[in-house]
Amino acid sequence: MSVGHRITSDDQLARLLQIGIVLEEVVEARAYHHYQSLDDELDDEIEELLDHAAEESAEHRERLEGLIEDLSVESVPFEEVETLVEARYGRTQPTDFDGVLYDALCNEETAYKFYDDLIEAVEDSDAEFSIDRAELLATLKEIRSEEADGVEEVAQIMEDM
Repeated sequence: MSVGHRITSDDQLARLLQIGIVLEEVVEARAYHHYQSLDDELDDEIEELLDHAAEESAEHRERLEGLIEDLSVESVPFEEVETLVEARYGRTQPTDFDGVLYDALCNEETAYKFYDDLIEAVEDSDAEFSIDRAELLATLKEIRSEEADGVEEVAQIMEDM
């Protein structure tokens, strides 16, 4: 399922929110991977960036889970969602980039783009959801804004180095 499609039901919305959860898990896992693999080489600024990325991803997952709980849907099996994320967003590995910051930038940009597309799809949809549309959009826009801040933070660190 692509975010580019119109969202016509709670089930589609729930699946897209679950994709967001898996994307956040990927960001957290990659931050942890970098932290563990480079722990002797990390400077304080990069260490703080990785810690913040992991904490923010966990918070985003909780917020997305809360939205899903408010929908009138049955959960999609995790394996199915994970396969969708892998096919669409998981084409790279942490070691595919020339450093921690490039991987972090890719993760932040991917998440930002996903939430931007999801917001657009919700706004373009005429569907009646079992969740308050204004609350849904407000939550997604807050998360997107935090991802945009992350892109700027990583870019600034890269520029300063």
